[in-house]
Amino acid sequence: MDLRKIKKLIDLLEASNLSELEIKEGEEVVRLARMPKNMPVMMPAPAAAAPVTHVHVEQRPSGAQHHAHVEGGHASGGGRELPDGHVIRAPMVGTYYASPNPEAPPFVKIGQQVKAGDVLGIIEAMKMFNQIEADISGTVTAILSTSGQPVEFDEPMFVIS
Repeated sequence: MDLRKIKKLIDLLEASNLSELEIKEGEEVVRLARMPKNMPVMMPAPAAAAPVTHVHVEQRPSGAQHHAHVEGGHASGGGRELPDGHVIRAPMVGTYYASPNPEAPPFVKIGQQVKAGDVLGIIEAMKMFNQIEADISGTVTAILSTSGQPVEFDEPMFVIS
């Protein structure tokens, strides 16, 4: 796909009230997405000034809600603990969003069954929205990231059992 076609697609997206546009042409795929105008832009704090936070995830019997407890400085009960299961990690630095826009429901919830390839969330990096997909099938047992907050490369984001 050449640059002229991509520019025309960008113009089409700008002229419409669509938030995303994906075009497949043979093996090539172009996906354009824009941030809603009313969504605040979060700028990550400088690394030296950012307080260290740890996440402690409590496992509860099935049917109970997931609870992540975050404290500045240290996590209750020791170091960072992850529930048993397959951990999906952030593939890049950016801002995590649990849903495609503020009014939409989240892509996944605790206890939801997912298949490999299902979208779990998105990371916005340099005005590009990148889908985070499940690489295995199973049940989402933990969501370790908070929507609208920055994530670091290789940071645990989801646990699937």
